[in-house]
Amino acid sequence: MTIDARTILPIAERAVSIASEIIRTKAPGVVTAKGDRDMATEVDYAVEHAVRKFLSRETPEISFLGEEEGVSRSGDGLMWALDPVDGTANFLHGIPLCGVSLGLVDKNMPTLGVIDLPFLNIRYSAAEGAGAQANGLSMQVSEARDLRTAIVALGDYAVGENALDRNRPRLALTQELAARVQRVRMFGSAAIDLVWVAEGRIDANIMLSNNAWDTAAGVIIAREAGAIVVDLDGSPHTMNSSATLAASPGILADLVELAAEATRTGVSRSQPKRDDMIQTP
Repeated sequence: MTIDARTILPIAERAVSIASEIIRTKAPGVVTAKGDRDMATEVDYAVEHAVRKFLSRETPEISFLGEEEGVSRSGDGLMWALDPVDGTANFLHGIPLCGVSLGLVDKNMPTLGVIDLPFLNIRYSAAEGAGAQANGLSMQVSEARDLRTAIVALGDYAVGENALDRNRPRLALTQELAARVQRVRMFGSAAIDLVWVAEGRIDANIMLSNNAWDTAAGVIIAREAGAIVVDLDGSPHTMNSSATLAASPGILADLVELAAEATRTGVSRSQPKRDDMIQTP
């Protein structure tokens, strides 16, 4: 089954409006532990239930994947991917950097995305071939050409099983970026990382992970705004990629090289030698 994503963008917008209203008006409520330092609130589940119900009625032929309750309904190559509250930890602590992220995936490639940040009053949207918008206005990635003037966002550090091993490449990447770029930022929301690349607020983001509910919407929005989105090795990003790197075209090659080296060895080239760390009186 194929579909012109532009024709169902209004449905996605309505679904996200339902979700955004719940996030904006309801307290987090009971917190459910999902693992080591990972959690879901009552609002996460309420949003997913409401959006799942709405989309099952409006697009019964499209399958649905939600972060909290997995896949429901069988589809023919098309799948909605929802993160009901992207940035749950932020939401739980009253940090306004959180929102709902809804993407449409067609054979492992996102073709539509809507991301709403209810506490910042910004909605981002895109459909394949139709450009990307923020509150209805077209947007474009930055014109960054030099890592020394670039702001780069990083995805969260790992928690849970094998977190220590999984964080070694993340920490090496952090140190390498800190030595090379203007500033490193960590916003705690994959959706925000990607749409702020699209909007030119930041110049790139690197996440050493790739869950469809986290990235589907943001990837198509970033691409439609002119960003290049790749896997860690520089190959085109899909929902099967192991990592997510989105950047302004002018700095992509340098970032891919930097990220690949730091994560391959787990050791930053910019780490000081032991002799340099010994202070003499």
